[in-house]
Amino acid sequence: MSIPDDLLHDIAAMVESEQTNQMSLTVVVNGAVITGRLAPEHVWRERVAEVLRDSEQLGPFAEVFRSTTAATARRPAGPPSHLHFHVARILQGPVGIPETGGMYRIALSDVSAWTVGDFSYFDK
Repeated sequence: MSIPDDLLHDIAAMVESEQTNQMSLTVVVNGAVITGRLAPEHVWRERVAEVLRDSEQLGPFAEVFRSTTAATARRPAGPPSHLHFHVARILQGPVGIPETGGMYRIALSDVSAWTVGDFSYFDK
């Protein structure tokens, strides 16, 4: 996004401040459509760490996501720079990938379009 979208930044800040965890959002990022529910960064990091911890090959990476204190120290003060999606899908034709939802971190500056709510496909 060449011009910051203040409204999207306000939504991200509200989620980060944990005033709500029920915000569903659909964004367009480099042509990809991603839909899901937003989470505060620390909640997102904990969930990713849980998934990695359960993996034999990726378990050692779990600590990188769990160290929220180190991440907070590196993060500059001010508004959020990323959206943190959980139970999210990349929409591709008539399906969402992955079907069960994934964890995505998206830079606010990469969002070219967005809408409130998530999109789902239903077989008719």
